[in-house]
Amino acid sequence: MRLLAIETATEACSVAVQVDGQVLERFEIAPRRHAELVLPWAGELLAEAGISRSRLDAIAVGRGPGAFTGVRLAIALAQGMALALDVPLLPVSTLAVLALRAPPSATHILASIDARMGEVYAGAFVRTGAGLAPLSAETVSAPQAVELPDMAARWHGVGTGFAAAERALATRLQGRLEGVDAQALPHAADLLALAAPAFARGEGVAPELAEPAYLRNNVALTLEQQQAARDKAGPRDGSSTPGKRGQAR
Repeated sequence: MRLLAIETATEACSVAVQVDGQVLERFEIAPRRHAELVLPWAGELLAEAGISRSRLDAIAVGRGPGAFTGVRLAIALAQGMALALDVPLLPVSTLAVLALRAPPSATHILASIDARMGEVYAGAFVRTGAGLAPLSAETVSAPQAVELPDMAARWHGVGTGFAAAERALATRLQGRLEGVDAQALPHAADLLALAAPAFARGEGVAPELAEPAYLRNNVALTLEQQQAARDKAGPRDGSSTPGKRGQAR
């Protein structure tokens, strides 16, 4: 099995190659440099693995949710490569990829990414013999609105959503969380860990059928809408910052 994986839905840029069980990865926290890094890294990893692009069996891609530009870039690059090579795409939830950053002992995992504008992306998963299974639909909401589908379980939290809005999500769920890694970011090597079994099950799709998961219906908010959302969420440091604009995700 020969797979290439691309994950750029967050500030982290990550590319990985799997060839007959061996996994090679490039990972860097590189905001605004994803487009610059992905293709050169892919070429380097394939050369290191000793195969050409034409020998790839499929392209795996993190489909989001996450930063709009990062999700769009990953889908576009993966679709272009898959079409050129005539191979299927393996779209995988970025939140599921992130969930694999939890310790191996964690069975119930809440993955969350800072969505900006006072909101977080969240997805709940349970480890199974086959990897991960979602326990509920992925959401984008204020941290105060995130619900755990199984209140009796002990959970482990991963992702930047737990650091957002002055750690509102971590504070709200602290009684249900065994641990939190608020610095965790998705890795393409973990994407391969989910994509490889999916490929073996025949779950690849035609490149043109791959859909990004933005979760927000309106991913291009006006400046006025962005400011209104920040005003509603309140200042993060207790001070007012009029006119300061954040990047919508």
